[in-house]
Amino acid sequence: MSLPAGFTERLEHLGALDRITQGLAKAVRQVLPSGHPLRDVLHGVPTGHPLHPPLATVSLGCWTATAVLDLIDADPRAARAVLVTGIAGALPAAAAGITDWSVLHREQQRVGFVHAVVNLTALGLYTGSLWLRVTGRQRAGRTFGFLGLAAAGVGGFLGGHLAYRMTAGPSHAEPLTHLVPLGWHDLCRLWDLPDGRPVTRRLGYIQLFVLRHGAHVKVLADRCSHLAGPLHQGRLVLENDEACVVCPWHGSVFRIEDGAVVHGPATSPQPAFEVNVRGDGVVQVRPRQG
Repeated sequence: MSLPAGFTERLEHLGALDRITQGLAKAVRQVLPSGHPLRDVLHGVPTGHPLHPPLATVSLGCWTATAVLDLIDADPRAARAVLVTGIAGALPAAAAGITDWSVLHREQQRVGFVHAVVNLTALGLYTGSLWLRVTGRQRAGRTFGFLGLAAAGVGGFLGGHLAYRMTAGPSHAEPLTHLVPLGWHDLCRLWDLPDGRPVTRRLGYIQLFVLRHGAHVKVLADRCSHLAGPLHQGRLVLENDEACVVCPWHGSVFRIEDGAVVHGPATSPQPAFEVNVRGDGVVQVRPRQG
């Protein structure tokens, strides 16, 4: 199923939704503040990938299978079992989705809100379908199921638009493998770096986060992997006695030593660099291997 590109572009600029989306997003962030273990799980930090897409795929697959079983007039018990599985899977998918949505940009939140409303409509139709089937009204239950699949198709299209057109989900950190050749690269002079305060320095096409403590220097890609926030403008904190940086845009926390994600919404680590300070004070860097 496809929708005209103009439709999604109008949704992106539908400022009338902002009062609703901003209030709802704020409420979600208050219930699950930055650093909350459940929030990290729902973002997908432990797995290193957003949790919402695979969970949503399970429900959509079950609902598609329900339609196939209805079309071939299969055993009603099989259709009900698959339908129930899809409904049950939609609940954790929705929880993960609204957690991700609460820390998106304004235009992304507008499209995401409509995506959620359409998917809730699909869930309501499928719930009604299940109730009709259980009460013996198989024909009406199947009709509700087909309507639910149509709604889920529209919701899936909007979700794809968010993911692929509006890049909500993929890593926004620079792909160092393609942009930085192998070997050591001169970056700057050690004493040109302020002590204890992160700054940005450019290496070819890439902006880097650079932090000096005495004669020791740590370097990460500067663009946050979540939505490209400037890490050099973030706060320095300690997490489990390890130095970390907090993205100033949405609060993702990265370990400075190796770029690992400590807290979401980011799920992809920051590309990290090995550092060598030559005897003449020139700081050299190369992408960290592995």
